[in-house]
Amino acid sequence: MFSNRSTSGRIGALAIAALAVPVVLAGCVPAPAGGTSTAVDFDGVQSATIQLQAEGTFIAPGTLDPVETGSRGSGFFIDSSGIAVTNNHVVTGAGTLKIWVGGDTDRTYGAQVLGASECLDIAVIQVEGKDFPHMEWFEGDIDAALDVYAAGFPLGDPNFTLTRGIVSKADIAQDFPWASLDHVIEHDARIRGGNSGGPLVTADGTVVGVNYAGNDALDYSWALHRDEVLAVLDDLKAGKPVLTIGANARAVAPDEQGSPLGVWISSVKAGGPADKAGIRPGDVIETMGGVTLAQQGTLEEYCEVIRTQGVDGVIDVTVYRPSDSGVYEGQINGSALELVGGGNGGDEPTPVGSFVTVTDDSDTVAVSVPDSWTQVVGVPTEANGVQFVNVTASPDIAGFNTSWSIPGVSISATENMSVTIDQYIESFSAGVSPECTDVEPGDYDDGLYAGKYLYFSGCGGGDSHFLALVTTDVTGTHQLLLTLQMVSESDKTVVLEEVLSTFEAVF
Repeated sequence: MFSNRSTSGRIGALAIAALAVPVVLAGCVPAPAGGTSTAVDFDGVQSATIQLQAEGTFIAPGTLDPVETGSRGSGFFIDSSGIAVTNNHVVTGAGTLKIWVGGDTDRTYGAQVLGASECLDIAVIQVEGKDFPHMEWFEGDIDAALDVYAAGFPLGDPNFTLTRGIVSKADIAQDFPWASLDHVIEHDARIRGGNSGGPLVTADGTVVGVNYAGNDALDYSWALHRDEVLAVLDDLKAGKPVLTIGANARAVAPDEQGSPLGVWISSVKAGGPADKAGIRPGDVIETMGGVTLAQQGTLEEYCEVIRTQGVDGVIDVTVYRPSDSGVYEGQINGSALELVGGGNGGDEPTPVGSFVTVTDDSDTVAVSVPDSWTQVVGVPTEANGVQFVNVTASPDIAGFNTSWSIPGVSISATENMSVTIDQYIESFSAGVSPECTDVEPGDYDDGLYAGKYLYFSGCGGGDSHFLALVTTDVTGTHQLLLTLQMVSESDKTVVLEEVLSTFEAVF
């Protein structure tokens, strides 16, 4: 039984699914209604080109600390319903997407990722709205010397740019640190960071490719060939996996001795194969299917294994985790990762750092959380006629709400005590038990709050733990419900103790 505010016992973690606390996407407005749009010509290219801002928590290659950041890229509509194409590295792992159409920054649109492939570095998204101007695909052969124009929003600038060049190589295979492609257009229409995902168009405004990389020093730019895109477009629109394990992946170049390091994972798609296997942002995949990765500093081997085994195939992986110096083995679409060498084996948790107090919007509910849990939502909600004040904190709230690989805490409090503690506990048990391998019930009393808890382990096919705690304050004025999702050993010890020592509601 948990009995005091300095307990170091272990409990589990997750979000309060029973309360359906919403994640609010800021700044999203509906698209303009009415009217019927047609495909644009060259003069309308700007109107059908979009700028994207992807916001989420990523761990950049060579670093250990998660950073909440927003990166910008370009894309373009391919039909009037809001279907748009961009690059995988622009959107995968993002918690939210913001869209601006044609350089108009006065209106912001929301979007959903329908499908993405890290090997092809392509993604298809659905922008909220309808009747958008859109582009059509170029028909006919794409030959060297064809005049082309690169459209987009480079360097995060809201000003639209269009650069001119010619196709120098019409169809080549090319491997990069972030993609492995069979069909690439090489051209000299200058592109820069932020142009990623924008269209490469002809003089009549039709699309021949999707820009994704450039080299200013050599005056080379590259675009994903139209035929490569069209071959997978329907599957991506339907949400079918295409050459992916659901990761934002980048090959880490070999060191000076020629020893390859592997493929760095900056972020993972919540609920995707990598996430389910226990792969985390900041991990380095060293081998897949028994093949050493990144031998030339590209994704070639990584993508060849996926092509050979299939996106649903069971693939053995070896993963190095710099955050704890551990080596893990497991499977994509199979057994979750387990520590096999190095690391601290869970005996010495990685230091958490400092803690900060977070509150709901009305300053009624408060709790102390790691300062790396920078995303906080504090909006009130109503469920079945019961009013709640809530606070949720996590490094990535979207990932916390949809996967088992992101830590976080949610607290809800109410003065309406019509629902009993046992009823809440029963609801948590029914909702969470199927996702976890073990559950330990118990009584809770810390002198300020008393109630019951459920402690789940082995959640999501991995080693995430989950606490569902339902309490009443000692004065009998309110109920407080707390869930805590714990991924690392530090979460299960240091963070757990801090949360249980500091949560409180004052009505």
